[in-house]
Amino acid sequence: MKEEVRLIIAGPRGNMGKEAVKLVDETEHFVLVAAVDSKNNGKQLRELPGMPNIDAPVYDDMKTCLEEVEADVLIDLTTPEAGKRHLELALDHHVRPVVGTTGFTDSDVKRLREKAEEKEIGAIVAPNFAVGAILMMKFSQMAAKYFQDVEILEMHHDRKLDAPSGTAQKTASLINEVRPFKKQGHPEEKEELIGARGGEVEGIHIHSVRLPGLVAHQEVIFGGTGQTLTIRHDSMNRQSFMPGVKLAVESVLQLKTLVYGLENIME
Repeated sequence: MKEEVRLIIAGPRGNMGKEAVKLVDETEHFVLVAAVDSKNNGKQLRELPGMPNIDAPVYDDMKTCLEEVEADVLIDLTTPEAGKRHLELALDHHVRPVVGTTGFTDSDVKRLREKAEEKEIGAIVAPNFAVGAILMMKFSQMAAKYFQDVEILEMHHDRKLDAPSGTAQKTASLINEVRPFKKQGHPEEKEELIGARGGEVEGIHIHSVRLPGLVAHQEVIFGGTGQTLTIRHDSMNRQSFMPGVKLAVESVLQLKTLVYGLENIME
């Protein structure tokens, strides 16, 4: 029998947060000990609409929650600004953070990694928890050794705030680790409509689509002489992210540094 893991969830009313609450409730060795929400301070989680029958206090302040509740791991599924703040507070209180958001700069990651290593506790920041999406990124990096011409099309729901997605940016970064810089398209190419060719990262064009009905989807399209290769991943619902959340929670307990990207804990 696995050892019990005590968890705090920040953002339990969000689409991802609801699935995370369900994951914890259904995982035998996970115990939800508190939730952090911008509303409902002082209530029990079971009092919130759509929540399972769990007696866990709800706080509107992360610092107070961490001071009053004994926990092993914080799952933060809020916003980039809140995620950074909550991660740092969790490290201060020796709670291992698992943060699922984008918006962390290289300097953020460097500073927070140094703090995690100083305190000798693990932390994970994952722009994408879908295991299939991580494999899509890994396969794209493999393909880029043989196909230098590539464009990325990412498609998300119309409530997503950032564009391009963190997954698209991470994919481009992984590709550029093995791909020499190449300016793609015709040398005299001209955009008749500004933005028609999307954004550009070291010669790779990234296109963002935002539509209702979508969840999270990405195509990495490679072109070569007489052939193309398309690597695509689709998340049909937010349950698809939960195996990755579970993997991150169980992995962060074994770490003594900050890991950025789920691909770094997948063999």
